[in-house]
Amino acid sequence: MDIVYTIWLRSVKRYLRSKSRILGSLGMPIFFLLVLGFGLNSVVSLPGMSHGYIGFIIPGIISMSVLFTSVFSGIQIIWDKQFGFLKETLVAPVTRMEIMLGQTVGGATTSLIQGLIILVISLFLGLKISSILGFALAILFMILIGLSFTAFGIAIASRMEDMHGFQLIMNFVIFPIFGLSGALFPIDSLPPWLRFLTMLDPLTYGVEGIRYGLLGTSQIDPLLSFVVLTGFTVFMIIFGAYLFRKISI
Repeated sequence: MDIVYTIWLRSVKRYLRSKSRILGSLGMPIFFLLVLGFGLNSVVSLPGMSHGYIGFIIPGIISMSVLFTSVFSGIQIIWDKQFGFLKETLVAPVTRMEIMLGQTVGGATTSLIQGLIILVISLFLGLKISSILGFALAILFMILIGLSFTAFGIAIASRMEDMHGFQLIMNFVIFPIFGLSGALFPIDSLPPWLRFLTMLDPLTYGVEGIRYGLLGTSQIDPLLSFVVLTGFTVFMIIFGAYLFRKISI
């Protein structure tokens, strides 16, 4: 497991040393919180939601921050390909599964840090966490989102050579995943066909899990959210490892 720890530590150090990356990743979530949250808080009325619209979207914005950071951590694979670091790693006497797990855990850790930053900012915007247990539950769902979508990003990056192409494909895929997750609107108010698509989105279960942990309310049973998201995480790690093993050097 030393190789997993080493690659994890490398990812975390690279992230913490890149202040511009941290600040840049905060731009869009804070924009959504301030513009949508405060802009629509007095206009949008949600039945049974005592926290207002800004309280409703905070779990979704946290999920968005974790999602984008975790998926785009996969670009590190392409970067390492181009500069030869990945080749040196692959010829080392370690399994590719260990390398992939190190990258996945590292990406998930950085995305968790990013999500926690948004969570702290949300506390100053009026978020009141329901309980310590709920806070721990929200962290658990953030970890699952980070692991699953980091593995997803690695799976895509394993088959690509160009960073710009990776970014274009990820934007094409990630924005619909976020848009359909129920992060910005209640699932129960959707027409049946759109609700069906929303329930197929794995991020939906992460958003609702975080929402239940922070606010104590959810439109999906939290146990179902946990089972679905855990299953998706396991699948993506296995699938990502499969594609990563096929990287040619």
